[in-house]
Amino acid sequence: MPRVTGLRCRACAAPVPTGPSYVCPRCFGPLEVVYDEAAIAETLSREAIEARGSGIWRYLELLPVETPPARSLPVGSTPLQDGSRLADRLGVGRLWLKNDSLNPTLSFKDRVVAVAAARAVEFGFDTLACASTGNLAGAVAAAAAVLGLRSYVFVPADIEPAKIRQAVAFGAHLVPVDGTYDEINRLSIEVADELGWAFVNVNLRPYYSEGSKTLAYEVAEGLGWRLPDVVVAPVASGSLFTKVAKGFAELVHYGLVEARDVRFVGAQPAGCAPVAAGFASADDRPIPVRDPVTIVRSLAIGSPADGSFAIRLARQSGGSIEAVSDEATVRAIRWTAGEEGIFTETAGGCTVAALAQARAKGVIRAGDEVVALLTGNGLKTPEAVAEPAVEALFTGDRTHGQLVAPNFGAFEQWLGRDQRPAVAVPSVTPPTAPQPIA
Repeated sequence: MPRVTGLRCRACAAPVPTGPSYVCPRCFGPLEVVYDEAAIAETLSREAIEARGSGIWRYLELLPVETPPARSLPVGSTPLQDGSRLADRLGVGRLWLKNDSLNPTLSFKDRVVAVAAARAVEFGFDTLACASTGNLAGAVAAAAAVLGLRSYVFVPADIEPAKIRQAVAFGAHLVPVDGTYDEINRLSIEVADELGWAFVNVNLRPYYSEGSKTLAYEVAEGLGWRLPDVVVAPVASGSLFTKVAKGFAELVHYGLVEARDVRFVGAQPAGCAPVAAGFASADDRPIPVRDPVTIVRSLAIGSPADGSFAIRLARQSGGSIEAVSDEATVRAIRWTAGEEGIFTETAGGCTVAALAQARAKGVIRAGDEVVALLTGNGLKTPEAVAEPAVEALFTGDRTHGQLVAPNFGAFEQWLGRDQRPAVAVPSVTPPTAPQPIA
């Protein structure tokens, strides 16, 4: 018997048959996957999971795919790294850094795409596509290459160059759009309807979003089958944030971990913080942003699909949604690299800076055990921490006097003027309400 019994509307609970659907035909609400819990319980146990190979498919019973795909990238089982030096600076009792920058295309998006791509094959699609702020484009292109599918990635024209190059290297057809992510998402809905392509975050979204739960499973298993006090995660659409909570709840439901109250802290850039603004307003609805202005482009979604769910989770768990300045994000990137040897991208910097803010506000307490989700690699956004003197070397500009003659005297002179600034603690910036849509 199949473990996936169908789909269900998250708003009105109307049942919908299993298929490439993403919106309720009755109320137009979002859909979620429905599982046969009895079938899952028959084979799911700690022992069964631990006996399997690494990667997300070790948690197969909890994912919306009936059998592991014959071909896929080695996704998941990324390190849960001790962050004690960072913890000391923040005044946190214990800090773990879930380093998802070590996935095949250097971001957590490989998780959600792996699940969506497996479903796309089961449904018989020949084209995989996405609307992306960056990381998703590379993940879709790589997954399609492994499966022998065509891929199309729709991205904002101002996307980071490293992310474009990665997607193109995997063979994707690049569709640069003169518009915001929200405008691209609307275009993708039209294309999916007209051409019948598998858009991982449109008509495959119910399955795609379930992939984020694997972060929760790995965190709990990495902690010895227990839950932390606090999880800090980036918030774009809000799906990752809420699915991690769902993953923890499933582990409790099936008896794999003991129940524990976990606070959830979300991170958004102040220049595009619709969820943080909604949380600060004591409402359960995001305040949409029309024109995002931030270096954290991977989180620049002005009208987040799961924003209301994210606000509700933060409020009910005793957590928060933090709006972080770009300056604090950059400092946090350098700080994390300097203290823990992890070069995280701007979304990760935003997450660490949000952790600092939440600690300063008392949302995170001194004795808490905290897990921060670092979802992408800094090599994708190197311009965020660019220094003019270093960049000059790459452009052939010798005016900054960076070249050292090949003798000890010249090196000694250089050493005497090497006065790099120490890494600073990210400043605490209060949430800033973005400009709402009129």
